[in-house]
Amino acid sequence: MTGRPHDAPPATQHGTQGDRYARELERHLDWLDTFTSTALGVLASASGIYTYLGVRSLLDQPGIWTTFAALAYSIAVSVGIFVFWSYLLRLLPAMRSAASRMGLLLAMCLGCVAIVAMSSWLNAAALAGGAAVETHMANTVQSYQSSLERAHANAVAGQALSRDVARVRQSFDDLSAQEEGGTLSGFQGRGAVFRVLTQKGAELTALETQLIEAEGPIEDTFAQGNAVLSRMRGIAVGAGPLEDRTVQFSEDAVELAGMITRLRQLNPAPLVTRAAQDLSESAILPELDGSTEGIRQGQSSTIASVLGLVDQRARTLGQAASEVEALPQPDEAVYTPMSGADAVIVYARNFVPAWAGAISIDLLPAVLVFIMVVVQAAIRSGRGLHHTDDRMTVGELRAALAASELLREHDAAQARRD
Repeated sequence: MTGRPHDAPPATQHGTQGDRYARELERHLDWLDTFTSTALGVLASASGIYTYLGVRSLLDQPGIWTTFAALAYSIAVSVGIFVFWSYLLRLLPAMRSAASRMGLLLAMCLGCVAIVAMSSWLNAAALAGGAAVETHMANTVQSYQSSLERAHANAVAGQALSRDVARVRQSFDDLSAQEEGGTLSGFQGRGAVFRVLTQKGAELTALETQLIEAEGPIEDTFAQGNAVLSRMRGIAVGAGPLEDRTVQFSEDAVELAGMITRLRQLNPAPLVTRAAQDLSESAILPELDGSTEGIRQGQSSTIASVLGLVDQRARTLGQAASEVEALPQPDEAVYTPMSGADAVIVYARNFVPAWAGAISIDLLPAVLVFIMVVVQAAIRSGRGLHHTDDRMTVGELRAALAASELLREHDAAQARRD
């Protein structure tokens, strides 16, 4: 056999390479450990600062106790984040069984949920709370504008019934002129039939006048509402302290809500409905003034026909007014002031980058935990199952040297006795 005695078996070579690989990884970990805690502290402190700003946006009352409460909460959050990730960075990579790893992973998931609940949403409020409040005001302006335009359109539609009333009134005026000439009842003059026709014509004239007079207040109120809307838009995107702008916005919202209510009240459609009902149900019949019985019978018959016509015209007006009243009503626009934290939650889809940054600053150490798990698994794999740890601390080295010295002294003493 000519094998070289100094050549190691393949298994031994693999073990040597694995030990070298493991020691190399451990040296990297030793260097990384020198600043890992500092990095965790910086991340936890940054999260605490933004948490403090988010808490202050929720606490309305200024004062030293409010500041102290916000500061205490933010410090507690920073300490909790630092301790939580420090535990996981040390313990999770050292776990060897699947059950222990799954238990710590479950604990990490629960801790991440707790961190998001107590810190991340406040961080997002600090990052984008002002912009979220402005978004809320802008959406409120759109809601108020829609309600104002709907109320104005309904009021204009109700005021437009004046044309229907004018048409019916004109028909009664024409019939009055025909009756005065003797065309209807066959008897000229301004008798009982003429008086019934002029009575209904007068009622319609008064209603038409009311409808025409409603046009001015409707347009004035709509113009005032648009002016308030323009002011609210300027407040939503303008400069200046957000708190002051929110107060002014609330005042304008209340004023605009009153104008929308006024437009709904100015809608004359219900008035036309009631007038149409009165037109058909109330009629003062004059005494028949014909000189003969035949003339009086002719007047009575004509008045009955006129009343039937009045009932038909009243139903037509009532149907037109009902169609206007059935139009979609404006939504009840109400402005509810929101804090920055609440607005960030309500409009979370509009601020995905802010949420991503707020969550990342809290959960970034989870990546470090997984890195440590992979590296520790690689170290254990490189050394194999039967490896005994050959790393020693300075104290352990000193103890080993002292024990070796004692052993040599014991051997020397034993040799002298022999």
